[in-house]
Amino acid sequence: MASVILKNINKVYSGDVLAVDNINLNIEDKEFLVLVGPSGCGKSTTLRMIAGLEEITSGELYIGDTLCNDIEPKDRDIAMVFQNYALYPHMTVYENMAFSLKMRKIPKKEIKSKVEKSAKILGIEEYLDRKPKALSGGQRQRVALGRAIVRDPEVFLMDEPLSNLDAKLRVQMRAEILKLHKNLNTTFIYVTHDQTEAMTMGDRIVVMKDGVIQQVDSPRNIYENPVNLFVAGFIGNPPMNFIESKIIQENNKLYISFSDVKLEIPEDKAKLIRNKNYINKEVIFGIRPEHISANPRFIELNQNTQLTAKVDVVENMGSMANLYLIYDDISFAANVDSSTNVDMRDNINLAMDMDKMYIFDKETESTIL
Repeated sequence: MASVILKNINKVYSGDVLAVDNINLNIEDKEFLVLVGPSGCGKSTTLRMIAGLEEITSGELYIGDTLCNDIEPKDRDIAMVFQNYALYPHMTVYENMAFSLKMRKIPKKEIKSKVEKSAKILGIEEYLDRKPKALSGGQRQRVALGRAIVRDPEVFLMDEPLSNLDAKLRVQMRAEILKLHKNLNTTFIYVTHDQTEAMTMGDRIVVMKDGVIQQVDSPRNIYENPVNLFVAGFIGNPPMNFIESKIIQENNKLYISFSDVKLEIPEDKAKLIRNKNYINKEVIFGIRPEHISANPRFIELNQNTQLTAKVDVVENMGSMANLYLIYDDISFAANVDSSTNVDMRDNINLAMDMDKMYIFDKETESTIL
C-alpha cells in the first residue's frame, strides 16, 4: 500500500490558464481522502495528474517513495474508476474485469480467481456473462469497481463515480464503496462536487476553489470550523446563512446589528471580538439553518436573539422542514421540526442559537470566529 504526496503541484493549460495552483497534499496510506468543490475548481485535474492522464506543469508527485512525474499511467500501480464507467460494450462483464490482467499476461487461472473473488465482493457473480447494455447503472458501476479491484492497486482513484446514479442508488453505493475501502484496506482518493458525499465518506476532505486548496480537515472540523466564507457556504445543506451586519456595543454588551435587529453576542464570543478590534466594524454574520429555532421554549430562553420573519417557501423534508424566509428584504433559511405549523406568507417567530454563530471579515472573507 502507499501514501501519495503532492509537492507544489501546478497545472497550466495553453493560454496561461491556471487550473491547479501550488497544491501541497500528504495523503496517508489507507486513507480515504475526498476532493470536493464546484465545477471547474481543479479537483478532477488533480486526480488525473495523480493518475498520469494529465501532465504536471511543475511540482513533484510521489506514490510511496517513487517520484511519478514521468512514469506512465500503467506503471503507477493505481486503478481509476470513471464517472461514465468506461466499460467495453462488446465485452462481457467477465471480459471487462479481466482485460487489464490479460494485458499484463497474468495466467488464466489467476485471472479467473481474481475476477470471481472481486465479483463476489461486489455481488455481481450472476452478471459475469452479461454485456454492459444488459445492466442497470448501479450494476455497471459495480463492474467498473470490480475492474479496478482485480488489479490490486496501491491507490484507487475515483472521479465522481456516482453522479450518473439516482438518489437512492447513490446512497446505497456510498455505503458499498465505504465497505470496499474497509475490506481492501488501501488508499482511496475520491472526487465529487456533492458535499453530502464528501461529508459521509471521507476521513479527510479537501475543499477546493479556483484551483486552490481552501481547507483540508476532517468532515467534522470542516463543518464546525470553516476557515473562510467559501468553505462555510459550501459545506451544509441548506447552506449557511450570510447577512451583512455591524458589530455594536450597548451597555457593555455586544450585538450583531442588521436592519432594525439586534442579536446579543454571548460573552465568550464578545471577548474574542473585543480582542480582535471588530467593535463598530461591518462584518458578515453567519448562522446555519439548523441553528435557527421555531421552538417556543427555545425562543422564550433566547429573548435577545429572536426576530419575526415572513415565510416565503416551505420545503417539507419528512421529519424536518426547510423554511425560506424574508426579513426586510433579507433572505435566509431555517431548518425546523416538521410539526411546526406554518404556511407560505405566514409570519413566524424564531430565535438564533448565537453560541453557534460565525463572523467573517467583510473584506478578506476569513473567519473571525
